Amino acid sequence: MQIVQVASAGTLESSDAYVEVSPSQEGLSVEIESVVYAQFGDAIRTAAMDVLQEFGVDRGAVRIVDRGALECVLRARVETALLRGKGES
Repeated sequence: MQIVQVASAGTLESSDAYVEVSPSQEGLSVEIESVVYAQFGDAIRTAAMDVLQEFGVDRGAVRIVDRGALECVLRARVETALLRGKGES
């Protein structure tokens, strides 16, 4: 899958995550800002990378602003942003 447009999903409310995806020719980058980064930064990155891999994304920029979201919420936000970024949903 290829990201063709800037898209986002989620909110900045407590226990949620805001995810923004955008096209890039420079490979794949994942930027994470989280109130619990020290404790869960690696888990957040792993969850995001798992979803990116499931969708076959190898180029794009992903920005995640986490406010303590559960893993299932984070995965859903990344998936929704990706689907919107490829022009669907």
